[in-house]
Amino acid sequence: MMASGAAWESAALARLDGQSGVVVLKRCVDVDDLLATATSGQADVAVVGLESPGLDPAAVAHLRRYAVRPVAVVSRTDDPDVLSRAQRVDVRALVAFDDPEGLVEAVTTIEDAEDTRVRAEPDAGPGAPVVPDADAGADRRLVVVWGPGGAPGRTTTAVTVASELARRGRDTVLVDGDPYGGGVAQQLGILDEVSGILSAARLAGSAHLAERFDSTCRGVGDHLRVVTGLPRADRWIEVRGPAMEQVLGSALERGDVVVDTGFSLEDEPGQDFGSRPSRNTMTLAALDLADEVVVVGAADPVGLSRLARGLVELRDRTGGAPVRVVVNRMRPTLGWSEREIAGMVEGFTRVLGLHFLPEDRAAVDRALVAGRALGEVGESALLRGIAGVVDATFPASVTVQGAGRRASRGRWRRAPRGRRD
Repeated sequence: MMASGAAWESAALARLDGQSGVVVLKRCVDVDDLLATATSGQADVAVVGLESPGLDPAAVAHLRRYAVRPVAVVSRTDDPDVLSRAQRVDVRALVAFDDPEGLVEAVTTIEDAEDTRVRAEPDAGPGAPVVPDADAGADRRLVVVWGPGGAPGRTTTAVTVASELARRGRDTVLVDGDPYGGGVAQQLGILDEVSGILSAARLAGSAHLAERFDSTCRGVGDHLRVVTGLPRADRWIEVRGPAMEQVLGSALERGDVVVDTGFSLEDEPGQDFGSRPSRNTMTLAALDLADEVVVVGAADPVGLSRLARGLVELRDRTGGAPVRVVVNRMRPTLGWSEREIAGMVEGFTRVLGLHFLPEDRAAVDRALVAGRALGEVGESALLRGIAGVVDATFPASVTVQGAGRRASRGRWRRAPRGRRD
């Protein structure tokens, strides 16, 4: 039970404590205490005050994650403002504070879906990812660009993939989801005083993201929207997993989605003992929703070693999500061939395809200095290589004429152990 000292709390506690078959586990002092108690796995129901500070969709999603059903005690169950607040935070069971029998009934009810008095559609709520209408964009994809530590070129790859999609006339949303400090805005020359990802997270917490998502994006050209990243690395704590899921769901309603992520896949055990999220929750949430993961690794000895370990870690973390590997900064001075690198990669995981991008520092520097996407500063070998990645990752974007030109220029290999069915 958690009501932050509300007047009805003591009476409700006494009524429940004397009820046969009901055991009051704990009287929690705040939301953090409530979430820690839910994590213990000993509770089935949480009786909460709807107006308690910190009770938001993320907190309610945490309760449901541990199979704890929230029941809110309110002044009136027919008050439109109360119903609106309950809908925003995704609390489905409401009981008036002067209805002790109703409270007992709500606490002892088994089925969560049957006690809904708020939502007209029990399968969708503000704490869940937004699922786009299948008829509105069946060929839209959510692709996550990930790579191990050491700056192998994740952000450059993500920005170029998204901008290439937009150049082909596909509506595209590029999301900077790097919890260690995003660089997408800097690469594209976006001067934004307000972080897009933080604005979106706040809107998700108040259940207004679906209708106001466009206000969190910056337009770059006619078809590319950008959700800018964290302004400082220490702001990562403001973006919880459920909020990130809602951001990506809303983005997918607007078009194809490309997500730039952080390098770490560590899931901090301590996050389950309160409302503090894991630092890597943005990365992990994106990977959990990805249609495909593009893994970027550098072609040098250190980069390939990190890539090998990263592929194993990614496989263990995602349970075998479809993976496409991009080996970046290939150059003849390294002394090994594409075939040798392919043999190494295939020894660690099954991949959809293996792509090789050339070292093209001059083209990258031109784009960075100009604050523009690679495709806006002229043709280059690197741009042609990434176009091949886009062809394979977003097949709906390929035109017959464009595919023919790129097929003669791109270099990529399909792994012998093949595509996942």
